[in-house]
Amino acid sequence: MDKRLSKFAELLQIMDKLREKCPWDKKQTLESLRHLTIEETYELADAILEDDLEEIKKELGDLMLHIVFYAKIGSEKGSFDIADVLEGINEKLMRRHPHIYGDVEAETDEQVKENWEKIKLMEGKKRVLSGVPNSLPAMVKAYRIQDKARGIGFDWEQPGQVWEKVLEELGELREVVENGGSPKRVEEEFGDLLFALINYSRFIDVNPESALERTNKKFIRRFNYLEEKAAESGKELKRMSLSEMDVFWNEAKDYE
Repeated sequence: MDKRLSKFAELLQIMDKLREKCPWDKKQTLESLRHLTIEETYELADAILEDDLEEIKKELGDLMLHIVFYAKIGSEKGSFDIADVLEGINEKLMRRHPHIYGDVEAETDEQVKENWEKIKLMEGKKRVLSGVPNSLPAMVKAYRIQDKARGIGFDWEQPGQVWEKVLEELGELREVVENGGSPKRVEEEFGDLLFALINYSRFIDVNPESALERTNKKFIRRFNYLEEKAAESGKELKRMSLSEMDVFWNEAKDYE
């Protein structure tokens, strides 16, 4: 037997035994697993950003366990089992790749994405954006919304056009702030600026979520250096001037 199949079969057997004999596993429900699955997904995302292949392997295993766990609970409810899950995704992949399993031509990734969105609408999806989960973080949601709109041709043509929109939104935000606009209006203009920046990121092949998280990690790394050096010097950060802290901050930048 193919090792991949044998190991997957072993996981299914382990899940059956855990669900039967382990007090914790027996207690879990679809709802109780939900927040744990979200946590595991973020841990995988962190490992990917760190390019830690060993950790990626481990996190993929954790996610695989969750998928099998959900399917096991589904089978107990008489609703679906792992075979139904796999059959469903297999059929969908073949249906939505007619350039592979049919006679449709698609030479570029953009053509594939356009076909994908068209097929979803043909399958009964009433709205192009209906596939964007409500619970996604706002930045990820904005990126997916824009990407899906692009799939049916609703998009800017050139990066320069999007950049002009960014500058336009920046100007509107600045004007509202300087003129003492209401907090609601300021928030609205700030949101428009973020949406425009995220839109621009697609045109320069940057994932905004990954870019911001890398910047977060960079800031944390440099701030930790600043904190450590201040402690070594016998100083408290809150009693240091900004110029004093900048010395250590710039050291951290140079060190990197």
